[in-house]
Amino acid sequence: MQYPDTHLVVMGVAGSGKSTIAAALSRQLGWACAEADEFHPQSNIEKMTRGIPLQDEDRWPWLRSIQGWMSAHAAAGKSTVLTCSALKQSYRKLLSEAQGRVLFIHLDGGAELIGQRMLGREGHFMPPTLLPSQLATLEPLTRNELAAGSLCLDISRSPEEIAAAVLAGLTRAA
Repeated sequence: MQYPDTHLVVMGVAGSGKSTIAAALSRQLGWACAEADEFHPQSNIEKMTRGIPLQDEDRWPWLRSIQGWMSAHAAAGKSTVLTCSALKQSYRKLLSEAQGRVLFIHLDGGAELIGQRMLGREGHFMPPTLLPSQLATLEPLTRNELAAGSLCLDISRSPEEIAAAVLAGLTRAA
């Protein structure tokens, strides 16, 4: 089944498995994939590396850049998979204004499991000390977002199970 001009935004706090799930979905669907971290200006990366949480004024230009990338792909008739924390409903609203259909896949899990995952990864600029601020900022998907086809999935499931649930949800939402 085809899903033209559709964007799957794999969202959640750092360490929730966004990159793993997005890569699996991109492979299975054959869609372009991007990491939202690639869109951050150097000033944002420097802040996070120093353990300073980003503020909304840091995030808006970053989110607009991501939105532009999605719209450019949709204008070319292509669908995408993207990792993005998208912690606040206002951020998701801006991303939803991209050309095409935008569905959010919230990877949800407990602070202990996510913290363990963050301690085990190497080479990422986001320190585990920022997890509490991300969890405090996180706004769950709204009833309207869920009704539109977005999903909230438990990260204690295997990546294969999560990807299968997303594909099943995508079929239902088509």
